[in-house]
Amino acid sequence: MTDTTSAPTPLCEMRNIKVAFGGLQAVDGVSIDMHAGEVVALVGGNGAGKSTLIHTLSGAHPADEGEILINGQPVVIHNPRDARHFGVEVIYQKLALADNIDAAGNVFLGRELRTRTGSLDDEAMDSATQKVLQRLNPRFKNLKTAVKSLSGGQRQSIAIARAVHFNAKILIMDEPTAALGPAETAQVRELITQLKSEGIGIFLISHDIHDVFDLSDRISVMMQGKLVGTVNKNEVTKDEVLAMIIMGKQPGEATKSEMDELHS
Repeated sequence: MTDTTSAPTPLCEMRNIKVAFGGLQAVDGVSIDMHAGEVVALVGGNGAGKSTLIHTLSGAHPADEGEILINGQPVVIHNPRDARHFGVEVIYQKLALADNIDAAGNVFLGRELRTRTGSLDDEAMDSATQKVLQRLNPRFKNLKTAVKSLSGGQRQSIAIARAVHFNAKILIMDEPTAALGPAETAQVRELITQLKSEGIGIFLISHDIHDVFDLSDRISVMMQGKLVGTVNKNEVTKDEVLAMIIMGKQPGEATKSEMDELHS
């Protein structure tokens, strides 16, 4: 009797993506996927091609070859507007927040709600912002404070709230804990756990191997524009992932002396 069960359809797939800049093949036939409620870390040294790969999904730089599928359906993403239409949002390292305005002003920046008479509907924006922030970070209280006065973790909350309110299903997070202290980093981890519980998928770009192991379910490693491999976080050690990043070697391929050199 044949098994008719099949693996669930990934929330997002990138198949055989190629991107060239002049004669340089920045991304060379890379395929990765991500399921709903999963965090896939994308790691590699500088120039590995991870940012360029993700730019094809966010609409910042379309691929030369390959295809993107959302829920199993091929989609065409030419620009960030296309990406947002398919539920893809980017949380940049610098967060792209307007420092001099409050949480609601940032959540609705460029997409403000208006009353029937055409004036800004501050009450509706405040209410919606409070609702989404309560869901993401119940301890968030500073709704009326200009964001420049908030902690890094609170600023991350606002950037994520903006994406989630506008129905993001796929989040790209670029170095989400960079320059944050331990308490703020823990807050971001809680946010990511909450997003996963809601079925949102996350591509996490990070240079911090500890973050990668704390936050991700799978790890995709790139080197010189190619995919070294994708591994389950629970099935590898940090040293094995470092060997993939630095030497391009699969788990178990590096010799003991090569592994020892990682720490020399």
